[in-house]
Amino acid sequence: MASRNHIAPRGLNLRPHQHRPLDDSRLLHRPPPHAPPHLLEERVVAQSRDIEFLLLDNQRLANAHVALKRDLDAAEQDIRHLSATAASVKTERDAQVREVYERSLKLEAEARSVNGLAAEVDQVRANIDELRAERKELAENLKQVDSDLAKTELELQQLAAVKAGTETMHKEIQRGRSAIEYERKMHSNNLELSGAMEKHMKSLAQEIDKLRSELANAEKMAMAAAAAVAQGYPNPETGYGGNFGSGLYAAHQVQGGVIPAFQYGPVPVPVPHGPPAPYDMQLQQQVPR
Repeated sequence: MASRNHIAPRGLNLRPHQHRPLDDSRLLHRPPPHAPPHLLEERVVAQSRDIEFLLLDNQRLANAHVALKRDLDAAEQDIRHLSATAASVKTERDAQVREVYERSLKLEAEARSVNGLAAEVDQVRANIDELRAERKELAENLKQVDSDLAKTELELQQLAAVKAGTETMHKEIQRGRSAIEYERKMHSNNLELSGAMEKHMKSLAQEIDKLRSELANAEKMAMAAAAAVAQGYPNPETGYGGNFGSGLYAAHQVQGGVIPAFQYGPVPVPVPHGPPAPYDMQLQQQVPR
């Protein structure tokens, strides 16, 4: 702090050999008017030089004053900081003294209460004796519990075997349920298949009945056409046209609507030997292999 903005003492020293005191005879007494001009010029130059030296010394003094003022401000700030630190230290010391005093009061109260602890010590000793008796009893109970635990472990081992058998039975039951479920599915599939076959048979029977009715109609038409042709032969006009057109029309009806093989009974329905129907393929996919 002392070295902050410090100026060396030699900076404050004035130069006595470079400026003259105010009582110098050269400054107080004017030269006689009859002095030569070169002496006057030398005196003017010397006075100008002294004035410059005085200005420089004044500037040095001003700088020194500013530096001293800064040092003074820094010293005052340090003093304030030290005062605050001293106050905080005093507060902490007072708190410590107060804490020590409170501790001493507590210790004194505890020391006073020690005199009343004798009865409590006797009670604690009696409680210790009771706890020892209870400990012996608990040790005997622990032995009994250990024996019961050994028996329980044997029962647990037997229970593990029973549990394994139960799990085996459970697995068998699951397998039986799976088989029953599979049988149910197969039964439902068979029912669906039988229903589909029944529908198919009904549709085939309907087709057969339809074909039979068409066959009967065709036979009737063929017989009618044959009767018409037989009736047309005795007519002499048939040789040059006559009803030849009606005979051709009847023959055309016979050829277009009647198959000659249908004249001697019902048409046999062929049994398909090609690829299975889509329903049969789905049924084959549902049946497990």
